[in-house]
Amino acid sequence: MSAEILIRPLGRPGDLGWVVLAHGETYAAEFGWDASFEALVARIVADYAAGHDPAREAAWIAELDGERAGCVFCVTADDQTAQLRILLVDPAARGRRLGGRLVDECLAFARRAGYARIRLWTNHPLVAARAIYLSRGFRLVAEEPHHSFGADLMGQVYERELAPAGG
Repeated sequence: MSAEILIRPLGRPGDLGWVVLAHGETYAAEFGWDASFEALVARIVADYAAGHDPAREAAWIAELDGERAGCVFCVTADDQTAQLRILLVDPAARGRRLGGRLVDECLAFARRAGYARIRLWTNHPLVAARAIYLSRGFRLVAEEPHHSFGADLMGQVYERELAPAGG
């Protein structure tokens, strides 16, 4: 029996809180990151909830058999640049291509919204996410070591150009 997968717009009661909770729990368990990471995600989510422009910014929840299993946000970096933020797939739901589907949704939205490019910031331990980004045409444009979330990390910026919608 195959699992039912749904990618839907963020907006149901509990979605915002789930995004913060899932990030905090997952990254603490997998990488030992401290609560400052969860606080960063909470700020990103709060900024989005406080006033996003629905024509230029959106977020999605992936569901697996009716349960939240992943998320991604597409927000404005500048007039011409979208930013992909806080991609997550719950560990129990991995291996079902949810991450790729979420990134594809974000890319399609960014094109329709008229952005010329999309960028994201990630860290070196996130190998599976990096593989998704590279498979979708992102390229590494900057790297910088930093100490954040209780760990020594290599921050990475990826970017890709966007063809116009329908083009």
